[in-house]
Amino acid sequence: MAPVVKIVQPSGILDGTKAGQFRQEISRLVESNVDIVLIDFQDVSFMDSSGLGALVLALKTVRAAGGKLFVCSVNEQIKMLFELTSMDRVFEIFPTREEFENAIVSTS
Repeated sequence: MAPVVKIVQPSGILDGTKAGQFRQEISRLVESNVDIVLIDFQDVSFMDSSGLGALVLALKTVRAAGGKLFVCSVNEQIKMLFELTSMDRVFEIFPTREEFENAIVSTS
């Protein structure tokens, strides 16, 4: 059976004001028995430490439910934030949604 893949596409600034909403969205996905979650950062212009914290919590939530979480389409600011915090070693990051689909969905 094909895995259930859901895409979350936050937009604008991912900071403390949006972090709670983001976490709730991830929790709802996990409750709906999703296997793979892709966070598409294409429309996110900026992320701060609370946004990064929400992302780490999302990863823990998805993994605890036996799922996988991937990230794609990060801009230079988010990429730098990931590198400075070594989160680029924690998250599997794809350059584009298409590359994620080719690598993950096609192998499932």
